[in-house]
Amino acid sequence: MSDAAAAAAVLAPNGILRAGINLSNFLLVTGRSPSGDPEGVSPDMARTLAERLGVALKLVPYESPGKVADAATEDQWDIANIADEPARAETIAFTGAYVEIQATYLVPAGSPILRVEDVDRPGVRIAVSARSAYDLWLERNIEHAELVRANGIDASYQLFVDQKLEALAGLRPRLIDDVKRLPGSRMLDGRFMAVQQAMGTTKAKAAALPFLRAFVEEAKASGLVQRLIEKHGADGLSVAPPA
Repeated sequence: MSDAAAAAAVLAPNGILRAGINLSNFLLVTGRSPSGDPEGVSPDMARTLAERLGVALKLVPYESPGKVADAATEDQWDIANIADEPARAETIAFTGAYVEIQATYLVPAGSPILRVEDVDRPGVRIAVSARSAYDLWLERNIEHAELVRANGIDASYQLFVDQKLEALAGLRPRLIDDVKRLPGSRMLDGRFMAVQQAMGTTKAKAAALPFLRAFVEEAKASGLVQRLIEKHGADGLSVAPPA
């Protein structure tokens, strides 16, 4: 039995690979097909994997990465494309990242905050999209500032504006648009982390993880990931380095 056939027997024993797709990442899901299926780098990675395994593909969409992760123990998907985070790794076995997305802060007009390092201070309130990869990172690493969570990226921006918070955490490509909407605001140079978008499977199907890891590394090395970024115009994504 080939490696692909062995992996298919674990991941898609009924001949259908169910792929959990996070719809809230606008860089990885950039549109919809005429039939309504998600389109973008993430769905295309799942599609290429299904072709490699020789099975059909069923995309299983979720409105947030937290809901993708919650479903890991409910037999709703066989593989999922979300960021690798320690909290998620308790129930999901991850490959190396296939793309990275820089995360930084937006500050309002007149803010004395000049550097990413200056945000973690007493009295600083950071608006953040709840259960995003960068929220999970901030939860582990912020020591002095206060995290103020909202349900989704749009809601975190509105919270930042409405409550006049000191900083908005977000993905750099989205913050580029937000800074244009908010007169006088500034996006801080650098990053506080890079979101590591990876492919994962459930712990029950971890026997297929070596195949998935090799697939992701080959997709990066062969130029496939870069071609998908260019195909979907996903400016702000960069190919992750070798694992």
